[in-house]
Amino acid sequence: MSFSERTRRIGMIVPSSNVTMETEIPALLKAREHILPDRFTFHSSRMRMKSVIKEELEAMDADSKRCAQELSDAAVEVQAYACLVAIMSMGLGYHRTSSETLYQATVDNGCPTPILNSAGALIDGIRELGAKKVAIICPYMRPLTEMVVNYIENEGIEVHDFLALEIPDNLAVAAQDPCAPAELWRKLDLTGVDAIVASACVQMPSLPSIEMIERASGLPTLSAAVATTRKILQMLNLSEIAPGGGALLSGGLPSKRIQAT
Repeated sequence: MSFSERTRRIGMIVPSSNVTMETEIPALLKAREHILPDRFTFHSSRMRMKSVIKEELEAMDADSKRCAQELSDAAVEVQAYACLVAIMSMGLGYHRTSSETLYQATVDNGCPTPILNSAGALIDGIRELGAKKVAIICPYMRPLTEMVVNYIENEGIEVHDFLALEIPDNLAVAAQDPCAPAELWRKLDLTGVDAIVASACVQMPSLPSIEMIERASGLPTLSAAVATTRKILQMLNLSEIAPGGGALLSGGLPSKRIQAT
């Protein structure tokens, strides 16, 4: 099999201060390479954003069309827009509008490319677990966290409890201990909950915590990064398996804790 046949080219639309999506999603897919033949490369385009506040999020989102066009110049096979709160801050159901707008931008650029975003991927991932009631951990300030809760609930998923870490600086979000969610989840009320969202943000690291939380809580656990990875694989028509990604990416495989490097 040739290099071009085996290697899948993934585009990432990211806030300028984000670093975690480009760490955790490649970590999951590189772990997958140890058990399956598919290979992946990753290519990013950035939108300016330093503070996680509504004004900067709105200005950043307005720049996403440029990113989609730039990545389509590279003929990537799929594009993932990775800023959950930016999408959700634009209004209920906006993840659908964003995907359609950015897809059209790639069409206009002569290279139609499937588009997903972490907001829609998280909602789809929760549904694919069969979860109707969740508890979530967010790094955002409380007003933005409540907005995320309202957005998720508008999609028919009850958020029974949430934890807002209230970190406004985006680089400070990325600097959080990726193993911290493995203890933070214990602060959540899990009465009647079907699943835990260890990080409702692709910038807050949580990958090493996913399967630790699952084992300790007995509940399926996901994150925005894990859900985005699953959606990428779906759009590439590949099996939705990646070691270390918890129930959503298990494919029936035993759990195996991995570190993002």
